[in-house]
Amino acid sequence: MDLLHRNGVLIIQHLQKDYRSYQRFLNFMSHVGDPRNIFLIYFPLWFQLNPAVGTKMIWVAVIGDWFNLIFKWILFGHRPYWWVQETMIYPNQSIPCLEQFPITCETGPGSPSGHAMGSSCVWSVMVSAALSYRSRQKDKSAITLHRLASSFLWSIFWIIQISVCVSRVFIATHFPHQVILGVIGGMLVAEIFEHTPSIQTASLKTYIKANVFLFFSALGFYLVLKLIDIDLLWSVPKAKKWCTNPEWVNIDTTPFAGLVRNLGVFFGLGLSIHSEMFVVSCKVKCGYKGSFRISCTAASLATLQLYDRIKIPTHSEYLFYVLSFCKSAAIPLTVVALVPYCIHVLMKQPEKKTSTEVMVNMGLENLGASRLYCD
Repeated sequence: MDLLHRNGVLIIQHLQKDYRSYQRFLNFMSHVGDPRNIFLIYFPLWFQLNPAVGTKMIWVAVIGDWFNLIFKWILFGHRPYWWVQETMIYPNQSIPCLEQFPITCETGPGSPSGHAMGSSCVWSVMVSAALSYRSRQKDKSAITLHRLASSFLWSIFWIIQISVCVSRVFIATHFPHQVILGVIGGMLVAEIFEHTPSIQTASLKTYIKANVFLFFSALGFYLVLKLIDIDLLWSVPKAKKWCTNPEWVNIDTTPFAGLVRNLGVFFGLGLSIHSEMFVVSCKVKCGYKGSFRISCTAASLATLQLYDRIKIPTHSEYLFYVLSFCKSAAIPLTVVALVPYCIHVLMKQPEKKTSTEVMVNMGLENLGASRLYCD
């Protein structure tokens, strides 16, 4: 591993020296790959366009990040910015100088990259969903157009993934092999969920059981290894020790912080799609596709940006986790239930129902909330 790490440091030095002028772009791409954007940007956009895709996106992101956490605990991957300070392979006074940035000092283990894994799995879902609209048509021109669209969209996919990977290496928070593992892992998770249609009809009980399993399996894994004197939070002291600016070390990047955030979103999604507000708003969505969905998307994005500005106190770690769970659960509740219901109330007119609306309402009342998806 030392040889792999040493070559990785050389690549980081090369990027920081020769591609310095692209620093702003690379920092931006690192933010593009931030897993939190899945919930704050991609999910509200896709759920209003196609709830089935939005639901799959949350499942892929949550399960993918859980696997990322487990593999990080198993692989014990170092991060470049602290590895160069502690390794013994460099002679005295010859430690490579790696520049750090405000987003460098993440506190969890480094392998595989969470940004690369989250970005690849979610963008894979989005590309597959976009291509599925064209794949239903069978005439020759449609097939040709589908092939062109497929080539274009997958090219965009790889440009984004490569840019995210390079950005994570540039800021010295990952070695090259860690981002490669992340991309491969993310695509595997996305491929698995392409063949798991049962998530679209999952009951609230299923969401709760999955939440409990994901939490206690991760906690149990942590406690079992701690009993045999293996500290899975070994990376946190290293981050605090070797980060050049203590203010750059954020509790939000600890392993359990990401787990709690994802479980909050997952629980909120299950609660929201089985709520009465979602049932009511779905009736409107079936009748007023365009204007209603555009209004919901815009309102959801604006509201979530306000949510993101709410800072959770970090003086107590346990309080931070509880508030983080609640804040995360509010995201899908807002996107799926609260915003659509409020817009439905605002758009509601005391007009006499048409026969079509009556039939839609009668049909919806006989369906479960998990099937209320209007394409």
